[in-house]
Amino acid sequence: MFMINQEQGGFPLKVWLKSEKDLEASCLEQARNLAGLPFLHKWVCLMPDTHAGMGMPIGGVIAARDVVIPNAVGVDIGCGMVYVKTNLPVEVLKNTMTGSGNLIQGIIGDILRNIPVGFARHKTEMPSYTLDAAMENLSLYEENGELLGQLTAGYYQIGTLGGGNHFIELQEDDEGLLSIMIHSGSRHLGKTVCDYFHRAAREQNRRWYSQVPDEYGLAFLPVDTREGRQYLRWMQLSMDFARENREKMMFAVKAILEKWVGRYTQLAPAYEEEINCHHNYAALENHCGENVWVHRKGAVRAGKDELTVIPGAMGSYSYVVRGLGNPESFCSSSHGAGRLYSRKGAMEAFSCEQVMVDLKDRGVFLGKKSKEDVAEESRFAYKNIDEVMENQRDLVTPVRRLRTVGVVKG
Repeated sequence: MFMINQEQGGFPLKVWLKSEKDLEASCLEQARNLAGLPFLHKWVCLMPDTHAGMGMPIGGVIAARDVVIPNAVGVDIGCGMVYVKTNLPVEVLKNTMTGSGNLIQGIIGDILRNIPVGFARHKTEMPSYTLDAAMENLSLYEENGELLGQLTAGYYQIGTLGGGNHFIELQEDDEGLLSIMIHSGSRHLGKTVCDYFHRAAREQNRRWYSQVPDEYGLAFLPVDTREGRQYLRWMQLSMDFARENREKMMFAVKAILEKWVGRYTQLAPAYEEEINCHHNYAALENHCGENVWVHRKGAVRAGKDELTVIPGAMGSYSYVVRGLGNPESFCSSSHGAGRLYSRKGAMEAFSCEQVMVDLKDRGVFLGKKSKEDVAEESRFAYKNIDEVMENQRDLVTPVRRLRTVGVVKG
């Protein structure tokens, strides 16, 4: 970690990279914008997977006094990971043949057929305890009528993957056992909430003659205002929806796994060490003796002895880690490997054939409706996950290393 002090005032930057040359210029500019905000607490943190985002860098962590910044949480509120370890030997799954290839291939194909991905959603309403609770307390949300349609739409989206870098992976740990890892968020609900309250914050900031330039994309809401309270309410709902969304998909994947393993082997799946964590959210926490709103945008909480998940790119390694509770990062760590190329840049740099050959060479089975945009998620479009882990040795300790053996993408 190194520190950048602001020459013209503002808060310092703490960066978990080797040197400033490893930090892209646009990301550094956004971090400097953050560092000039008058309501920040202590400093701005950039995790080792950081890269430019909208308003605030991905892989950024800030603590703010009495305000929330919608764009410092991001558009996919509550996006995160769910993970579980199993007792199943991956070698057995690879060597057991079915009518659809080996067991890994059969399971991946069945997941792709039964869990909607990309823009797809369920054809009928699905049960959701999060949305049911919101409907039972509708008076809490009715002031924001423009958002209410998302509650109804959510019944069709709960238990769906989405697209982009979201995935369902079957993974092998260093003991040869199977794990399941899912990366997804709040679907369209979180984006709609973020966009709605970013517009509201911009309007309020204009009325207050805020000194935060509009072009920074960092419009804020004091938490004791009506709009601030509304945002926190909808943010929490989006987080709860995202968590349940991952739960529902994990339940479906376990059912598919048990069906195939039960049909073709004598094994009985068992599960342990389930983790479900967010990496786009704001939370009221105490740091350096003050209660502050910690915004983690593409970062996870890594409190002392807290287990969390840090995924790598498709076809590489992911990690289960134990937090060290480092106060300099506001008890946070990276949320993944971090992009080296934009989606468009990756499509220009790598061909579909290159990516498919690479996955085949690494023994990874891919389930995807269309291969046209597969280069967006090439492992070469991301930073080396092991370098990321090396750069945050003071934030987390690896507990388990996991290698992709099968993956479903939107």
